[in-house]
Amino acid sequence: MQLALQEAHDAGRIGEVPIGAVIVHDGVVVGRGHNLREHSQDSTLHAEILAIQEACMTLKTWRLEDCDLFVTLEPCPMCAGAMINSRIRTCYYGAADPKAGVAGTLLDLLQDPRFNHQVQVVPGVRADEAAKLLQDFFRGIRAKRKAAKKQAN
Repeated sequence: MQLALQEAHDAGRIGEVPIGAVIVHDGVVVGRGHNLREHSQDSTLHAEILAIQEACMTLKTWRLEDCDLFVTLEPCPMCAGAMINSRIRTCYYGAADPKAGVAGTLLDLLQDPRFNHQVQVVPGVRADEAAKLLQDFFRGIRAKRKAAKKQAN
């Protein structure tokens, strides 16, 4: 999770929502990513998607059955679907996401037996650190907006 947190820091430094992900296979990082939605103006460039893409290229397969994904925020529906489709073994996540989390908070897509694959879920890994990154990021955005509004008046 430390490497996922590092990816999240990297995202925050460039003005992206600080979410990071890494994929591990046999103890080796084979994929990593952090949000790039703002820079790319592409709504699909979430940390998990980028990490899955890199892992597939690294391992030369779309089947990531022996891989574990570590992400700083509970996955959204799109990322959960990508994990199911790529056969990720386990998802370890940090902070829960009450607005979009589908690894147990709003829904539990990763464990739904109606899908052809279930992803094991380990929630709350270094959750306080992951949550603090997000809180600090959004607090900073609100402060900048408030200052700009004050200056405009």
